Amino acid sequence: MKQYVVTPAAGKRLIGKGMAMHPEIQKTLHGGGTIAVAAGTTNGYVAEEILKVIGGAEEFRRNRFFRGITLPPSFSVTETGQLPGDGTFPDDVIISGGVWQKGKTIADIVDSLKEGDIIVKGANALDLNRKRAAIYIGHPKGGTIATALQAVVGRRVRLILAVGLEKRIFGDLDEVARKINSPGVEGPRLLPAPGEVFTELDALDLLTGAKAELVAAGGVCGAEGSVWLAVDGEAAQLEAAENLLESILKEPLFSLKEAL
Repeated sequence: MKQYVVTPAAGKRLIGKGMAMHPEIQKTLHGGGTIAVAAGTTNGYVAEEILKVIGGAEEFRRNRFFRGITLPPSFSVTETGQLPGDGTFPDDVIISGGVWQKGKTIADIVDSLKEGDIIVKGANALDLNRKRAAIYIGHPKGGTIATALQAVVGRRVRLILAVGLEKRIFGDLDEVARKINSPGVEGPRLLPAPGEVFTELDALDLLTGAKAELVAAGGVCGAEGSVWLAVDGEAAQLEAAENLLESILKEPLFSLKEAL
């Protein structure tokens, strides 16, 4: 067993690499179906890694692939999720028949999605014990997840929730949502989503066969929000895990300057 410190940025890269090799993503990608990757900071890595598989990643602007983000108190985000002074609004990454359909959002294609297609969405709260995730809602009509659920619930489109371990919380997400969605509560609402949760732990397992466990967290000087992972497995699995982790552990932090 060996332990590694994984920053949130490195975790996002690890999730992206894992998602690109996810069996259902690969099946849909090469089987002519549609994959819709909703804009979000973690999903920026997911979209980038999937686009590396089919080509086109060099045209993708990952650092502006979000609608709403959490920033320190010294910054602010407008009601539409745009940064102050920024008039841009991102598309989602829609891949159909192995081709990136540029300029489209989930709203443009949700009515055409069918069983076998996939929606990838980020999340804001993770119940790691129950493998469930929930999404903050800022839009009065439920935002992207409300649009996506039409296809997920109505037509059995697969929903995968790509979410980092730094977003783990304690408690029952349904109970948390009941509290903060109540009338009179200020701030965003919360929606537990009925999808497959995919974290750094799942990515390591999928890509190397090694099993990882969250054993500690925290840090400073850019390691804030980091997690300590204890990784175990056969010798070949541990070697593969070390090679993979060494390749992503120095992933640069998110740059606000590049997003503007």
